[in-house]
Amino acid sequence: MSKELRGVLTALSTPFNQDETIDVATLRQIVDRSIDAGVDGVVAAGSTGEVGALSSEERLLLIKTVIEHTNGRVPVIANTGATSTAEAIRLSKAAEQLGADVLMLITPYYEPLSLEETVTYIKDVARSVSIPVMLYNIPPVTGVNLDPATVRALAEEVENILYIKDSSANWEQALQLIHHHSDVIGTFIGWDAYLYSALAEGAAGVMAGTANVVPDEIVAVTKRIAEGDLAGARELWNAVYPVIDALLTVPFIPAVKAGLTLTGLPAGSPRRPTAELDADDLAKVEQALAKLSSLKQNIG
Repeated sequence: MSKELRGVLTALSTPFNQDETIDVATLRQIVDRSIDAGVDGVVAAGSTGEVGALSSEERLLLIKTVIEHTNGRVPVIANTGATSTAEAIRLSKAAEQLGADVLMLITPYYEPLSLEETVTYIKDVARSVSIPVMLYNIPPVTGVNLDPATVRALAEEVENILYIKDSSANWEQALQLIHHHSDVIGTFIGWDAYLYSALAEGAAGVMAGTANVVPDEIVAVTKRIAEGDLAGARELWNAVYPVIDALLTVPFIPAVKAGLTLTGLPAGSPRRPTAELDADDLAKVEQALAKLSSLKQNIG
């Protein structure tokens, strides 16, 4: 698999059985749904996949299942960040041995670190493996922001740090990464609502949890942008954005699972204590999907 990663990456939802064990059969269906739609990669054990509710062994089961079922059709990105350096290294080495193409490192989130401590953690974990590493910047969760200057310094110093997923929801920061630092690191935007704008600006790609629910439509938008048809891409984006907005403005993890179920692929409930959507929020998602369905003839 090429080391160059670009395009749409689905942050896979993790389906559970009623007893809260991982529903491996449905997970395979979710993977196929994205790959069949034409996504450029899939992400195992990310935030959309409820990583915080999984044990380390469950994470490895998830990563192994996705790698084996993907079978080289698209790159697999495995989130191996942890709350300790030792555990992150253990998970990273295991994922590398399982055949992951890229490792994604969320920084410790239980006890927010200083920027210096975070940088040390990243260097130690990235240097423990030989495959490409994607930094995962999500300051609302970790309490630490990887600013563009720090990201550049890391990419220049550690040769296998090649990508960053920026979920800061800071558009100015995203623009700086895209326009000033793309010579050393590829930027993937992890805030789904920025998808059109980020790709039009020249981001390497997007990592979208909403691609579980509307993969065909998201791929269609990105293809038109890649072809230089910004007007056509904008028309499609105007149709699909209300769905993305609906999913983002209610609790996101249960919204993705509800969206999967509403579009014909029951994904079970979130792992407790996360609850399913209440009736009002579910209706909001359902209405947005119904409106998109009525516009399907314009999606291509």
